[in-house]
Amino acid sequence: MGNYHPAMQKARFADIESDVHGLISKRTAVLNGVSVTQVTFDTGARWSNDLKEYAGTDLCELPHVAVVTGGALAVRMADGSEEVFSAGDVMLLPPGHDAWTVGEQACTFVEFSRGNDYYES
Repeated sequence: MGNYHPAMQKARFADIESDVHGLISKRTAVLNGVSVTQVTFDTGARWSNDLKEYAGTDLCELPHVAVVTGGALAVRMADGSEEVFSAGDVMLLPPGHDAWTVGEQACTFVEFSRGNDYYES
């Protein structure tokens, strides 16, 4: 591969240190203002157990746009509605949710966001 375009950017999750809270870890690469985050919910992980204290809220108040790459993740919204997302699913989660792994396999998903505007919408 000899023709590299200077606007192309590349990162490897394996080269990025994990940010770990309980059974949930994430690695974030930032490419030209776009954050790409690999999130892993280990077996038994639950947002309300592992991140609630860190976030300071009862539910996750951030929106997420992601593709699930392995395992399964159950999500419950504040109104009680639930959905399970598994490998190959694309998910859009609005603020106000809890999430946990389903089964005996960790769940991994890759999330995409662009700058602060994404979190303010």
